[in-house]
Amino acid sequence: MKMHRVLGLVLAVLFGALASAFAQGTYKAEAIGAAPADVPAPILSTLDSAGVRVSSDQGALCEVWLRKTLPTSASPNTSSDVLFGALPEGAFLGVLHFPKDAADFRSQTIKAGFYTLRYALIPQDGNHMGVNPSRDAFVLGPVSADTDPDKVLSFDDIVKLSRQSSGTPHPGFLVGAAASGDSFPSIAKDGSGNWNLQLKGHKSGGDLPLAFTVVGHWQG
Repeated sequence: MKMHRVLGLVLAVLFGALASAFAQGTYKAEAIGAAPADVPAPILSTLDSAGVRVSSDQGALCEVWLRKTLPTSASPNTSSDVLFGALPEGAFLGVLHFPKDAADFRSQTIKAGFYTLRYALIPQDGNHMGVNPSRDAFVLGPVSADTDPDKVLSFDDIVKLSRQSSGTPHPGFLVGAAASGDSFPSIAKDGSGNWNLQLKGHKSGGDLPLAFTVVGHWQG
């Protein structure tokens, strides 16, 4: 085996161990005020006036502001492996802020900054089998490159956009999770040891609870 492959495997194991240790901490979710002016005006104007911060004893991990009114699909996806089928694929859902460098569900480094969240479904092919119990994904795109919140993007366009957040050929993303209990906002640990942020979005006609993993990564 070539030396660079050995080094790559060693680094991957070390990163995974660090991520697992990090996931054993204690986390809390709390309501915060409006998103700052760091978010471009066309996006900022679509966001709810209140957001959610996830933090640990080491400080803030991320902050999220959902869209004031989440879009809904005229033909909801009712597949058993889809949690949020009412959301249109490719739709803008809100903004996430990492105060410091973080990692996505594939353990890819995501630099500190502000990112749009767009809804997508993990493809059903051999490269993605077993990634997560559900196919729901919250894909990260730099706010500077995703300037039209009303535009629904194709899957290919989301991937192209999100490669700018990961710096790799693979998009940066967080995975959807099943909400537990009825406390919003909150953060809950699931059976896989991942910590999932639970927050309540608003759509025409009522609320839409959402949840996605903010601490944890794919073990495959």
